[in-house]
Amino acid sequence: MALPKQLQCNACGRKQAFVSFSQLSCQACGSDWVDALYDYSAFKRVLLSGLTGRSTNLWRYHDVLPISETSADNETFSNNLISAGGTPMLHSVKYAKTLNLEHLYIKDERYGPTSSFKDRQAAVAVASMLDNGINECVIASTGNAAVAYAAACARAGIKLWVFMTSLVPQDKLREAALFGAEVIRVSGNYDQTKQIASDFAQRRGLQLDRGARSLPAREAFKTIAYEIVENLGWRVPDWYLQAVSGGLGPIGVYRGFQELHEMGLIDRVPKLGVLQVEGCSPMVKAFKEGSSIAQPVLPETRIAILSTGDPGQGYTMLWKITQKYGGYMEAVTDQEAFQSMHTLAKTEGMAVEPATAVAFAGLEKMVRNNIIAPHEMVVVNCTGHTFPVEKHVLGEEWSLDVHLSDDQSPAPREGLIAALNSLDEKATTVLLIDDNPNDALLIRRLLESRKNYRVFHALDGLEGLKIARQRLPDLIITDLTMPNMDGFHVLEELRSDERTRHIPVIVVSARDITHAERQFLNRQVEAHYQKGSLSVREFVDQVVGVIEHKNTLDDGAAN
Repeated sequence: MALPKQLQCNACGRKQAFVSFSQLSCQACGSDWVDALYDYSAFKRVLLSGLTGRSTNLWRYHDVLPISETSADNETFSNNLISAGGTPMLHSVKYAKTLNLEHLYIKDERYGPTSSFKDRQAAVAVASMLDNGINECVIASTGNAAVAYAAACARAGIKLWVFMTSLVPQDKLREAALFGAEVIRVSGNYDQTKQIASDFAQRRGLQLDRGARSLPAREAFKTIAYEIVENLGWRVPDWYLQAVSGGLGPIGVYRGFQELHEMGLIDRVPKLGVLQVEGCSPMVKAFKEGSSIAQPVLPETRIAILSTGDPGQGYTMLWKITQKYGGYMEAVTDQEAFQSMHTLAKTEGMAVEPATAVAFAGLEKMVRNNIIAPHEMVVVNCTGHTFPVEKHVLGEEWSLDVHLSDDQSPAPREGLIAALNSLDEKATTVLLIDDNPNDALLIRRLLESRKNYRVFHALDGLEGLKIARQRLPDLIITDLTMPNMDGFHVLEELRSDERTRHIPVIVVSARDITHAERQFLNRQVEAHYQKGSLSVREFVDQVVGVIEHKNTLDDGAAN
């Protein structure tokens, strides 16, 4: 792996030296759309040597992925990374015959940790976060990216906040929660969801995934192009097709094709086919109008994963690719996508999700309209197929709700601010560690009578430590006498862990403590209360004060 040698601005073309990931904008025009440039001469020699001894996943191309060599050589760092890429390329026979295509290939991205091409994005983005010492982040997603990031962050020990519109199927929301992510379900459109996620990250000083503007995310997807060319025996297809929402996938893929072309390893860059669903197709509309800028639309589709109404600069990037290398953009109905899903299952034995089926429905339409010729070689990205998570696996508190609108119409700015203020309270997490469920219930009711905090309960010290490391709560309230691990050992474990040592703790216990134990507690906790003489007002005021003080300190550190 290697950090970029230079950055090149997509807006003005200027090149500048790479300094750090905190400085990823053009010094000339201020654009944050920059590409990474590596030592391609050295990498070309590696490719020509056959990549001997390399892994079959995306880290096979580590020479052009933005992770420092020092981190890459660290075994602990590598063990925290999720594996992605190295997916099969299938030569379609029966499905291709229904279209009279001679050379149809399917890049099957279902073979990943969460069965989606977004696993690549998550793998490289999370590796970059580890490389830069980031242990908490925020992402807004229409589905697959959230699930992929949740899995990658779980392995890496990074706390993830996921913002998804309530239109996303519950199975995907639950799947992200299954991996331990904090799921925020927003009753608004996807663009509003992105806005409230951005504001939330800014207020808490957290890393925000910037989608197509994220350099590690874009770099991850270029490995698809490298694999396609290598899978085809160093040939290049005539067409590359993919269904899109915001467009990050093909933007990244084409960076890979461009690099291969500039190294002289392929003779051309394939034409690009961008497919959208008719109920949310701002790119297709702009393309057919000959415009380089897409106007936002209000999504009206059952395929919520493709419901980005405002693709912004992402469309302009894809439009430039089609103008330079050739290509086309097409939209299909929900029903056409569902029909293609059925056809693909019956002919190739492949079960795909509706968002993926949009690409195949678009292929069928482009073939019918003679945009793709029978003799041309076509590669379609089969972007994913995810599994449903049973409701009983997670219990009841697996998501937080934020209400913006009932009909997906844009909410006024004051509505967003009010929702964000409410979310700040809902997202404040308190962990109770107490083996007495009645005592825990009493404390919980005391808290909820004053503030709308999110309260988790652990019945013993070991379970409490596990939840603390996963949730990174704002406050821990613990008993001292518990089975398996008592409160004193819990405190020692919390303070010895870099991620939990700064979480404030309040002790509420019926145990009589010695002078030495009291001295220990005075150094480790914010307050100590006896259960039999618990002052309700004093206790609740103390909890609220500790949390507000912590948030003030966190805000100051972030600024």
